[in-house]
Amino acid sequence: MEMSAALLAFDALGQPTRLAVFRLLVQVGGQGLAAGEIAAQLNISPSTLSTHLSILTQSGLLLAVRDGRIIRYAADMAGLRALLTWLLQDCCGGKPEICAPVLDALACNC
Repeated sequence: MEMSAALLAFDALGQPTRLAVFRLLVQVGGQGLAAGEIAAQLNISPSTLSTHLSILTQSGLLLAVRDGRIIRYAADMAGLRALLTWLLQDCCGGKPEICAPVLDALACNC
């Protein structure tokens, strides 16, 4: 991962509404939620939510999948893992194997 991509992801998560959306979608798992469901659960107007979903998707932290007329959003666990791997790649005095269990724990089959 390039630093610019990491900065984009951190910038996306640095806003309270987007962080709440991402956390909700991590909790829901791989099936994700439709935008309307996200808006209802977090009490966010659909027009405001649309912008946040777009930013999170462009940052590589969300997946958007069309299901007929509905778009379902899910946390992109591969994107999250790439971000955390980038953060931890030089950890522990050049011994990244120390951090490997943390990264392995993120390899869920959501």
